[in-house]
Amino acid sequence: MQLAFIGIGNVGLALAHNLQQKGHEIIVAHDNPDSSSVTKALQHNPAFEVLPLQQAIDLSEVIFLATPFTLNASILEPLHFKGKVLIDCTNPVGPGISHGLESTISGAEKVQEWAPNAKVVKAYTIYGHENLSNPKFPDYLVRPVMLIAGNDSGAKTTVARLNDDLGFETLDTGDLSQALHLEHMTLLWVKMVRANGHHPHFTWAYLERS
Repeated sequence: MQLAFIGIGNVGLALAHNLQQKGHEIIVAHDNPDSSSVTKALQHNPAFEVLPLQQAIDLSEVIFLATPFTLNASILEPLHFKGKVLIDCTNPVGPGISHGLESTISGAEKVQEWAPNAKVVKAYTIYGHENLSNPKFPDYLVRPVMLIAGNDSGAKTTVARLNDDLGFETLDTGDLSQALHLEHMTLLWVKMVRANGHHPHFTWAYLERS
């Protein structure tokens, strides 16, 4: 599958490299191919292609948004997604690791407002980049779960296939409004790891009793 990444920092690079190793074609979507983030990404994986934002979107089946949340409106509003899947990997984080939109609406719903012709799915935010580059836990019989939310069932099926390639089980939590609760899970993980010193190499799992 041809995948475009808007944002190729820690999260974007971890996902892009993992997916490229699984056989997907990766396009780094950036209007400045000489930027430091693009240079770092290409040093990490020279197989990535770099194209301007709109061209990368036009050529890709799925687009990942992995930018700082505060930049999302200015990046997304000029772009045309033409009904393609846009995976929101961003988080609105406020002072003191609080919810940046004061829990009144999810960041993913704002992304959908800024990209109205995209099929937005929230995913890849409940863990840090460490667990996106390597989600394998060989001592356990279950795979880590990736919780997702979105309004389009077909788009979520596509994300589930990518989850499988990455090494995650998928749990569909419902429509895009559920992304607010996933963003709070992100804040929990970030507070535990980045603020309180818990090691980052842990994930959530979904266990279902039949």
